[in-house]
Amino acid sequence: MLLTYIAEVADEPPVLDPGDRRREMSANTRWLGATVEDRGAVSVPEVVAAFDHVVAAVRHRVKEVGFPGVATFYVWHDTQAGQLRCSTASVSAAELPFGSRYTPTADLAGIVADFLHDEQPGLIPWGDLDDVGGAESAWTEPEAAPFPVWVRNVGPD
Repeated sequence: MLLTYIAEVADEPPVLDPGDRRREMSANTRWLGATVEDRGAVSVPEVVAAFDHVVAAVRHRVKEVGFPGVATFYVWHDTQAGQLRCSTASVSAAELPFGSRYTPTADLAGIVADFLHDEQPGLIPWGDLDDVGGAESAWTEPEAAPFPVWVRNVGPD
């Protein structure tokens, strides 16, 4: 099922509206979940190949509509939700609409492997949680480590 869900992303024309980033994010972001059984039924190379196909399709659609600006397709593993997520935005890889730090990467296989091998999707083990300390430190959150985001330029070259 996961490969089917990824293939469906290629069927949707992206919304590219530099004046309305919220509209872009709402229209273009996909949440891709899979059961543990479904995760075991696909390989990392199969998922990477499916996303490569999506990138080619999105690039073609962007060219078809004549969008002249920067456009980026990107994929990340949302560990808290237990999902792979992907989107397209009219920004560069350095300007993606995340509220926390991220690292653009060319390594989709690592992101996919983390997703496929997550034995308890959406659950964070107690040992992985940070101790926030006493009441005085409860008001400040420690800065999270940047997470990897696979990025591909899909705008005009």
